[in-house]
Amino acid sequence: MHYYQHNIGDYRKDTSHLSLLEHGIYRQLLDSYYLDEIPLSNDLAKLMRSHSVRTAEEQQSLQNVLTDFFELTEFGYIHKRCEDGIAKFHGKSASARASAMARWSSKHKQIDANAIPTQSEGNANHKPITNNQEPLTINQDIKPIYAESKIPPCPHQAIIDIYHQTLPELPKVISWNKTREAHLKQRWRELFTEFECKSTDEALDWFRNDFFQFIKNSKFLTGRTQSKDRRPFLADLEWVIKPTNFTKIIERKYL
Repeated sequence: MHYYQHNIGDYRKDTSHLSLLEHGIYRQLLDSYYLDEIPLSNDLAKLMRSHSVRTAEEQQSLQNVLTDFFELTEFGYIHKRCEDGIAKFHGKSASARASAMARWSSKHKQIDANAIPTQSEGNANHKPITNNQEPLTINQDIKPIYAESKIPPCPHQAIIDIYHQTLPELPKVISWNKTREAHLKQRWRELFTEFECKSTDEALDWFRNDFFQFIKNSKFLTGRTQSKDRRPFLADLEWVIKPTNFTKIIERKYL
């Protein structure tokens, strides 16, 4: 997500006790949560480095914000209001994506767009969630998004290999960082929660024969369009799995 609603009244009511430093850290954490659409890392060293938290005062402020507003679980630091916003966002876009996928995924079972699982919307109150910094059992409102027991682990390297095999004309993947990993993991989850894939093989087959094959046939995505004003555009794996671009591709916006 590149946009989320910010209710100034609710925010000020719930954060009046924060210092200016804590405000800055809190907003940075919220931005990361919405952008990556996954819980914040429960590895504090990684979290501090990714958010440029260096001094002792900054480290303490980070800990205060995590204690006041986030819940530590086995999946990472979870924020209920962020989960609600992400669920609502995907609830609005899921029908269009499922409809598009059904039109051009002839090798898979026909998908009924009306049968897409509804993500928990919960309430949108911006209330702090206090925890004791011990791992807790994930609550039922959040569990449908991150704890689907039937979803197999995302096979990152297998998808990268299929991308290289199917689209050798596009830039090769040299490095697979945490941000790229998070985007691909989210797209993988959507195949099972929104498009009813049943197995790893079926999902990999979709990437190979549908998603990457459509990209291969797209003149725009593979740099086969000419323009006097700019160089031809070449997509890469990172670009095509970002939420907005992924949706446009499966809706056949790029021909």
